[in-house]
Amino acid sequence: MQDQPLNAVDFDFIEDTLLEYGDDNCVLNCSELDGYFTALVSSPVQVDISEWFPTIWGGQTPDWSSPEQAKQFIDLCVRHMNSLASQLAMNPQAFNPRFEQTEHQGQPLPLAEEWCFGYLRGAALGNWPDLPAPLTAKFQAISLCAEQDNFEPAADLDMALHNQSVAAIKPAVLAIHDHWIAQR
Repeated sequence: MQDQPLNAVDFDFIEDTLLEYGDDNCVLNCSELDGYFTALVSSPVQVDISEWFPTIWGGQTPDWSSPEQAKQFIDLCVRHMNSLASQLAMNPQAFNPRFEQTEHQGQPLPLAEEWCFGYLRGAALGNWPDLPAPLTAKFQAISLCAEQDNFEPAADLDMALHNQSVAAIKPAVLAIHDHWIAQR
């Protein structure tokens, strides 16, 4: 299993490929893809590449400019999924969602919306059954972040509350991952 984490060049290639072939129905960036893959590797059942790959592209297969580009994109996706699966299973405290970052009033601001949207997309594809009540509340923390519009933070954004909401995502993901992996 190839599970070496991707480097910046690898993520740049993925980002460029998503931009080149994607549209509004596709996974839009590496943050959303990371959330999507995190949910897939956390699913109660394994989701096959024949299901997850077309979903990245909104159900369509790109008209690749070359077979090498397609192969490289798929190889990097599989490697990232394997890396996430290994990390979540063997070193969960080292796991960090790939949130977008911006600045707001001179302070760094993590943007979790796209990551969370990708996570929800992965959970839907995995056809997750209902979670027990305590985990449902954790899943709702992810769902609420997916609904926020973080592209234009309001001038009166409560930074402490925003950061608290974003900080709740990682423990929620780890708890849900542990629950579903125990069900396999």
